[in-house]
Amino acid sequence: MTTVREATYQLLRELGITTVFGNPGSTEETFLQNFPDDFDFILLLHEESVISTADGYAQAMRRPVLVNVHTAAGVSNAMGGLLTAAANHTPLIVTAGQQTRDMLLLEPWLTNPAPEELTRPWTKWAYQPVRPQDIPAAFMRAVATALQPPAGPVFLSLPLDDWDTEIATPAAIRQVATRVAPDPTRIAEFAHALSHAENPVVVYGADIARGDGWAQAVALAERVGAPVYAAPASERAPFPEDHPLYAGGLPFAQGPLSTTLAGHDVILVVGAPVFRYYPWVPGDYIPEGSRLLHITSDPGESSRAPVGDSLISDPVLALESLSALVTTRESTASIVCREHRMAPHPCAEPAAVTDDRDDTTPLTPRALFSIVRAHVPAETVLVEESPSNLADLHAEWPITEPDSFFTFASGALGIGLPASVGIALAERDSGRNRPVLAVMGDGSIQYTIQALYTAAQHSLPLVILVLANAEYAILKSFGAQEKSPNVPGLDLPSLHTARLAEGYGVTGVVARSAVEVRRALDEAADRTGPTLIEVPVDPTVPPLL
Repeated sequence: MTTVREATYQLLRELGITTVFGNPGSTEETFLQNFPDDFDFILLLHEESVISTADGYAQAMRRPVLVNVHTAAGVSNAMGGLLTAAANHTPLIVTAGQQTRDMLLLEPWLTNPAPEELTRPWTKWAYQPVRPQDIPAAFMRAVATALQPPAGPVFLSLPLDDWDTEIATPAAIRQVATRVAPDPTRIAEFAHALSHAENPVVVYGADIARGDGWAQAVALAERVGAPVYAAPASERAPFPEDHPLYAGGLPFAQGPLSTTLAGHDVILVVGAPVFRYYPWVPGDYIPEGSRLLHITSDPGESSRAPVGDSLISDPVLALESLSALVTTRESTASIVCREHRMAPHPCAEPAAVTDDRDDTTPLTPRALFSIVRAHVPAETVLVEESPSNLADLHAEWPITEPDSFFTFASGALGIGLPASVGIALAERDSGRNRPVLAVMGDGSIQYTIQALYTAAQHSLPLVILVLANAEYAILKSFGAQEKSPNVPGLDLPSLHTARLAEGYGVTGVVARSAVEVRRALDEAADRTGPTLIEVPVDPTVPPLL
């Protein structure tokens, strides 16, 4: 006979899920005992870092990843990461131990009294098996659920005394479809509307990047001859930002977004919500007289859209179908250079950079990004969590290759550093071996700074660039937008992030000038293991919109 533990590991092995990200506790040790030699366990020091590192790894590897955290307490710590993984559409199989079944009625220490409710609404499915023998089949269902569109995290609560139970029948290995083709009649209607539009515009979202659809996105844009915007606050680049038709990123507020799209009679949105907003700036959803066409694989995303006609489909399959159906037209797009704060067009004037070795004036974020982009390898993968500096980053670092830019879809800080660790691990495990650079604010890095330990333990060639402005600048931008002056708790004096990095085994450097930044980058490239470069920058607070 086979034990539940043996059957579960064999199922995971056959599914190719052999990397486990975790922070073990007492209720997980019975699952992890005698850990198989052909599995890898990646230790993180806090559960939110566990989730976010797995998130980055799963995105970069394009496959589901197993996560193991401690019972109710650990799951609670992980919730911020789960929020972001759900928004990222990342297929994570999140597991947590549960107390012994004999004691569950008593709710002893560390019991999860509501395992199927605790992770809501950020999991697609949450379950605690009724019988120990159901665990392998529950894993199979979890994998199938996590992978089917829209992909996302699932959760299993697993009592610690179940693993040695004997099981007669192993779980069947199943394959599930992960792509839904567009309805032929509906896609033909969309193609007709695009073909007969006088001035169409295309808005692309992160699901195109997740589906490896850059080539299809370019093909449709060129056939239609329409300008292309990235959807508001897009967490993955859906289109090459050096393409002649690229017009920049849309603002993430209702009024300015509608104004930006003025003059376009047909608006095609593919692989993104309609629309991702945050500050309330009133205005029309879309310009008067415009028609919006929305293509998404997420029925929930479709149903909550306030305007437009929708089509449920894999975005990349829909792009292929549209390209075959639309009428080819000459481009009349007029791409306007402008300095929109959240994502200016890359034709904006470059930053001025001084090479004065003795200059004590802090670099501006824009100047710092210009220095770094010119100095690191072209194939560098960029991970961003410095929200007040996002516009300047995109101005100096256009994303020109697929799968080379990652940020967070939820707006919740904490994913950036651990995600960069997961992506660096994926670069190593996949054999791509591209360098990874994380751009972090000195405030945002503190949320999950313990992820530095894992980067050091695995000697990852990761560079973490910390912009030290000693404040939550993005919140000051919101304060100005919301006319809320004198909000407490927005200044962060006396943070010394490079020193903190040393405590986790990471080389920490403070660079104050262009010359010192370049030197630090050169030394990091020659070093085995990660480097954190702290750069004091001009603390000027940018406008939000």
